[in-house]
Amino acid sequence: MNRFHFIYPVAGTVVLGVSCVACQQKDKAKKPYNIVYIMTDDHTAQMMSCYDTRYMETPNLDRIAADGVRFTNSFVANSLSGPSRACIITGKHSCANKFYDNSTCVFDASQQTFPKLLREAGYQTAVVGKWHLGSLPTGFDYWEVLPGQGDYYNPLMITGQNDTVPKRGYVTDIITDDALGWLEDGRDKDKPFFLMINHKAIHRNWMADTTDLALYEDRTFPLPETFYDDYKGRTAAASQEMSIEDDMDLIYDLKMLAPGKESGLRKVYENILGRLNPDERRAWDRFYGPIIEEFYKRGLKGKELAEWKFQRYMRDYMKTVKSLDDNVGRVLDYLEEKDLLKNTLVVYTSDQGFYMGEHGWFDKRFMYEESMRTPLVMRLPDGFDRRGDITELVQNIDYAPTFLELAGVGIPDDMHGVSLVPLLEGKHPEDWRTSLYYHFYEYPAEHMVKRHYGIRTERYKLIHFYNDIDEWELYDIQEDPHELDNLYGKDGYGEIAADLKDRLFSLQELYDDPVRFSPERDKE
Repeated sequence: MNRFHFIYPVAGTVVLGVSCVACQQKDKAKKPYNIVYIMTDDHTAQMMSCYDTRYMETPNLDRIAADGVRFTNSFVANSLSGPSRACIITGKHSCANKFYDNSTCVFDASQQTFPKLLREAGYQTAVVGKWHLGSLPTGFDYWEVLPGQGDYYNPLMITGQNDTVPKRGYVTDIITDDALGWLEDGRDKDKPFFLMINHKAIHRNWMADTTDLALYEDRTFPLPETFYDDYKGRTAAASQEMSIEDDMDLIYDLKMLAPGKESGLRKVYENILGRLNPDERRAWDRFYGPIIEEFYKRGLKGKELAEWKFQRYMRDYMKTVKSLDDNVGRVLDYLEEKDLLKNTLVVYTSDQGFYMGEHGWFDKRFMYEESMRTPLVMRLPDGFDRRGDITELVQNIDYAPTFLELAGVGIPDDMHGVSLVPLLEGKHPEDWRTSLYYHFYEYPAEHMVKRHYGIRTERYKLIHFYNDIDEWELYDIQEDPHELDNLYGKDGYGEIAADLKDRLFSLQELYDDPVRFSPERDKE
């Protein structure tokens, strides 16, 4: 338990409860649990069948939820890959861990992280896959990570000896092979372990295993209700550059490479194709060749082109998810075969959500629901009988204190997150948080999403876009789940907006996020 556990942001006041790490240790004097943490990049809840059955089946991911719990109100603190990962391993908002964005920041690897605390407590720790924090991993007995974003095919990996080595195969298979290899041969089996499996999938540009290229080609997907959103009353939404129609690259994103056809990212895509071995390249060209020929023959424009791009995007994304789901199944099968499941917490999540055509978009960044939400399912070890849905508001800053409590390790007072263990035990704490804080900093940058911060409660969301803009947005999520009607400044919502501002500013004080771009805030 830490000093951020009891939070009552009411009328500009924050009341903090009493922390008692010693009491926590006494209550949790159990054999430490193993933890397997599996995280993907940009996997949105819409594309997991335990959350949404409209698009695809993910049977192995669903196994985790079916044998454990599904969080239905799971959110991130900053919907961007590097910042999200920094929030996760520190248990702190970006304002405290200082990794604000992907463009300018390098993670300070000397700071406190939960893998370091687990290791100090006697855990074997390992991370494989995507790291994406600029600096190299610390706090791990074993690590092998992708440089930067990494490659889908025949990637390079940086080892714990700081050597860069070439790998052969598809990246999702390679990461899983490495993780299972460490579990089988690389760890001290007399010690509890924490294993972080960070997949590159399902990051842009959604390149599937060549064995899965033909999947889902017979499917036609309904357009999201908001695909042709006009962004009325939402200046920031109108000024972004993540539109499927206008900003999704025909060659890099949708693989329509042909002689004489150019795009801003053609050379990047050609470099990616250069990583394929001859057999993989033949399979690639055999599949995409006819699609490319037909596409350019049709000469699509306007809405026809936008909707064609959406269909190709959906199929490519789903094929990439398919390999991921298969490999999650491999991990679950191994843990079951080795009789490890009874004493192991298995977590699956993503670094943030993603737009699958909602508002006409791909990518993330905004505080709107599709990108602030993230899937979170857990298979619980023996001793935890909770099953089904957990509906309390949780955030990715909560993972660190949760793992520490499960390990019997004291939760540092400066962690912003709170342990989810009471929820896993089936409790519904009356003092559980009633609001979440969010802050996105990366602007100007790719996709040109304005800087903003905000608060989300069970019903409402208040967002302030700032920097080169000063605009507020207010949504009643219950009545307007697609966040189309900005209620800020409208009759009847003044008191709600004022209360949310008070609570928002209280959270900023609590987390020591010294934002001073609001006239209302400056008057406080």
